[in-house]
Amino acid sequence: MKKVKKEVADKYFKTRVTMIAIFLFIGFLVSFGVVFFAEQINESGVYIMGMPAHYYMGAQGAVVTFIVLLFLNAVINDRVDKKFGIDESRNEQISKTGTDH
Repeated sequence: MKKVKKEVADKYFKTRVTMIAIFLFIGFLVSFGVVFFAEQINESGVYIMGMPAHYYMGAQGAVVTFIVLLFLNAVINDRVDKKFGIDESRNEQISKTGTDH
């Protein structure tokens, strides 16, 4: 297995933890933000597809947002892995040849 310098590993870990924190924060806002502002949203009289906006966001918007976050997380993680040299194709090449050239 390829050895990684401590500085690179620390940067990689910090990047991944920052991403996780951002995605959790967005998830928290979507989950609880709509509930917290439901009265104000309801009073505004906004309707989406015939449903009050706060209901639609709670029933559909949160689920769609989480699916989008999962997709973004996968795409961004792949880019971060490639940036730090931890992509799948490189790992397969090292596994097959037994060397890191």
